[in-house]
Amino acid sequence: MQSDEELMRLARKRAEDRVGFYIHLTIYVVVNLFLVAVWWFTGAGFPWFVFVIGFWAIGLVAHGASVFMGGGMTDRITEREYQKLKRDKE
Repeated sequence: MQSDEELMRLARKRAEDRVGFYIHLTIYVVVNLFLVAVWWFTGAGFPWFVFVIGFWAIGLVAHGASVFMGGGMTDRITEREYQKLKRDKE
């Protein structure tokens, strides 16, 4: 069983991870809208911005997966290792 202090530390870390993702998402949207606007107003034929959007999206999806899906797995593995170490200590 975790103490209130440990739970608060874990909750704070998860909240910071989520805020970090939302900041990343906001920057992604703003920068890519700017790139599309540059392309649009310069009259460039080939939509070169799709490469930036696509490759950056891969990183954004990986970041989101680690924040929203990976945390539970990390918590389970950490708990399992903690219990193993505790058992070995006794």
